[in-house]
Amino acid sequence: MATSYCYILHSQKLNRFYTGVTHVDLSDRTLKHNTAAYGNHRYTAKADDWELFFVIPCITYSQAVRIERHIKRMKSSAYIRKLAKHPEMVEKLLLKYSS
Repeated sequence: MATSYCYILHSQKLNRFYTGVTHVDLSDRTLKHNTAAYGNHRYTAKADDWELFFVIPCITYSQAVRIERHIKRMKSSAYIRKLAKHPEMVEKLLLKYSS
């Protein structure tokens, strides 16, 4: 049962992805990104059309953070799109960062 999530948002305006982690409701989290609730200086404040692109349910918050860092280190929108298309890649990440 998931208690935390690694989530990926996409903005059409910016043609960019944003990767984050949360343990709260994802629709509420997306709304806060779209309304600059985290501050106007934040990356997601550059656009107001963020949509939930992909979600990885995680067992713990620390697992979600480790997966988020892995995805950010890849610095690749192609990698993010592959994650969304290939569930086996997500399974490998969940196993790799399970401890």
